[in-house]
Amino acid sequence: MEGAEPGVVPAVESTADDITAMRIRGAAAIADAAAEALATQAERSTADTPTAFERGLHAAAETLYETRPTAVSLPNALRYVLRGMDGDTVADLRSSTIARAERFQRDLAQAQDRLGEIGAHRLQDGDTVMTHCHSTDALACLEAALEAGKELEAIVKETRPRKQGHITARQLREWDVPVTLIADNAARRYLDRTDHVLVGADSIAADGSVINKIGTSGLAVNARERGVPVMVAAQTIKLHPDTMTGHTVEIEMRSERELLADEERAAIIGEDLEPETTGDDDEFAATDSGLTVENPAFDVTPPRYVDAIVTERGQFPPESIVTLMRELFGELTDDPWNDYSSH
Repeated sequence: MEGAEPGVVPAVESTADDITAMRIRGAAAIADAAAEALATQAERSTADTPTAFERGLHAAAETLYETRPTAVSLPNALRYVLRGMDGDTVADLRSSTIARAERFQRDLAQAQDRLGEIGAHRLQDGDTVMTHCHSTDALACLEAALEAGKELEAIVKETRPRKQGHITARQLREWDVPVTLIADNAARRYLDRTDHVLVGADSIAADGSVINKIGTSGLAVNARERGVPVMVAAQTIKLHPDTMTGHTVEIEMRSERELLADEERAAIIGEDLEPETTGDDDEFAATDSGLTVENPAFDVTPPRYVDAIVTERGQFPPESIVTLMRELFGELTDDPWNDYSSH
């Protein structure tokens, strides 16, 4: 990744690039990759003093943090690993960081299994579930229900613009679940055939609001109108502790090219358009006649449209999620990569 801090090993930069480009996607996968990247930074660091070693770890964490501002599992993973770094020598710091990262990864894998078992209890034999985007937490609930002998069907929204629903459909077909793949705009029509809406989350705020792939909020509103319960499957790494003190969750804006290719843009404005860039080689130069393209990656679903948030610690009505958040995180959680001078 260009502009990475000195001392960040190439493997960390590569992981950051993969997260930015969504080659690594899904909150749990991002958190796992971040922990692995910090372990790699610790293992491969050539620092010869504890201070230099810590600076490298914090620089690596900052490089990773800047990739996806909405996915709170990423900073939660970074905080967890960094707070386990302990010792007076480089060798001690290295071993403690690697051990902490490995523990996080083990706990993460077990959390999804526990979440799946809890979520499966809400699903009945013969249910039809509608999904949006691709969530390994949501799929864990379906997998556990299938393993318990329940027969399920799925209505899968394709989820534009990146069509992550295709990934969900492929996984469900590997499990022999009958799948109906639909356009996003067709969801309301198919809710009459749906017993549950099941989605994941990228972040959950203290008031129970769910930040998830764009289109989730509209689906939840339509589901409430039709009387279809909405279940959010989310490990506790998705809880956003900063929102306990009034901080809002930043909504990531992605490249307009995901919505509109160069030639399509040229056709709309009626002229040839050279894909000049504004510096990051990822956006069109603002040279056309008034056409603006916006591509928010996420939206916010108010808690009144959510029936249950299922975590590895149990299922909760959204309004009570702040109690779990306080239990897990206590007071406001700081960002150690932004405050290295205190270490």
